[in-house]
Amino acid sequence: MRIIAGKYRGRNLKSLPSLQLRPTSDRLRETLFNVIAPRIEDSRFLDLCAGSGAVGIEALSRGAHHSTFVDRSRKMCGLIETNLDLCKIPEGQTNVVQAEAAEFLRQALRRTPPKFSNRKSEPSEHLDTWDIAFFDPPYATDYVQVLALFGAETSSLLSETGLLIVEHHHKKELADAVGSIIRSRILKQGDSTLSFYEAKKNAS
Repeated sequence: MRIIAGKYRGRNLKSLPSLQLRPTSDRLRETLFNVIAPRIEDSRFLDLCAGSGAVGIEALSRGAHHSTFVDRSRKMCGLIETNLDLCKIPEGQTNVVQAEAAEFLRQALRRTPPKFSNRKSEPSEHLDTWDIAFFDPPYATDYVQVLALFGAETSSLLSETGLLIVEHHHKKELADAVGSIIRSRILKQGDSTLSFYEAKKNAS
């Protein structure tokens, strides 16, 4: 697994062999970032169910201002920290949080400071809206709660023009609209699909 483009291009990232870890392929990651390229510069990026952290690190490599990495596994959070150190990414540009995706989002909505990893960051770096959020859960049952939290009428998780991208199996059906967000684009590649959600008022 490697960083495809940008400041950290070519850096090889470590990964853990696991039946539960289904990393976003280099090819799909390249497709994703080709689509969102105009939005990346100086953005705040959220990598939910981050695994090795490859997606959030790719965002930083391409000019994102800050990436927050969330994974429920302590081992995976340690792996993310290792990969951030391998790329020599400044601590102030990242947060690594061990938490379930839905619970993390509930804490963000309540403005409750999460328990950070060993990387030093101010809570204010986390408690903000995100311009781009990427969600690739290992279990199909995880989609509904997270989509509902992003789509809640009072949700402040995404910035005014924010974008939520959900990776899922092509046979997994997701709703076209959830509360205040609507699916504006679908990209299929092999067995994987990327669904792009944004506020209804911004969808064309």
